[in-house]
Amino acid sequence: NGKRVQCMMGAKNHAIVMPDANKEQTLNALAGAAFGAAGQRCMALSVVVLVGEAQKWIPELVEKAKTLKVSAGVEKGTDVGPVVSCAALSRVEGLIERGIADGAKLELDGRKPQVAGYEKGNFVGPTVFSGVKPGMAIYDQEIFGPVLCLSAAADIDEAIEFINSNPNGNGTAIFTQSGAAARKFQEEIDVGQVGINVPIPVPVPLFSFSGSRASKLGDLGPYGKQVVLFYTQTKTVTARWFDDSTISHGVNTTISLK
Repeated sequence: NGKRVQCMMGAKNHAIVMPDANKEQTLNALAGAAFGAAGQRCMALSVVVLVGEAQKWIPELVEKAKTLKVSAGVEKGTDVGPVVSCAALSRVEGLIERGIADGAKLELDGRKPQVAGYEKGNFVGPTVFSGVKPGMAIYDQEIFGPVLCLSAAADIDEAIEFINSNPNGNGTAIFTQSGAAARKFQEEIDVGQVGINVPIPVPVPLFSFSGSRASKLGDLGPYGKQVVLFYTQTKTVTARWFDDSTISHGVNTTISLK
């Protein structure tokens, strides 16, 4: 008997920021998507591809990140909580160090934040790198912490090609006020979950997980209508029944066509 396996795999979610995007809405969305839950979610937007003039938004994005409050989740007003363990803290800090060593520019260093009352907590503040390229550890690995990687592209075609070149196809988004750009993006991007001016494109469970490529193993999703198929073992039954009055009849050697 064959066994079927479905796996949700790794992620490296990208967002494209076009220069015509609504700046304030976009910066708010990116800050929430990159640093919310301390970046510890499979749908975190960990890479932003800034197109053209949007590359000038880096200082404003950094200032937005600085406004987020780092503290324990039980404290009122907290925006960024701790990472889940000492091991996670060590891994995230190690990857930040790798990013610097690999030549990315550390625009905002969130290591060792001072959190009153939780001096021994596993905290990493919002961290931003620019000039991030494939081959760097912070790009190739899923950091799973509040670390945002910024890359640049001259136009939307270059940005789409950049995202499609990544092995993973979990989720992606574009920020733009151009319907033409949004349409081009949704048609040409090779990623299963797509957002347009929405940073974390996870629909309600009526729709199944549609991550693609290296972000998924198997042909069906883990929830929604597809999960019913996954957990259903198809059985075929062929049956024939007779009334008691017919069981003594002889062998039928004739075929009647009507």
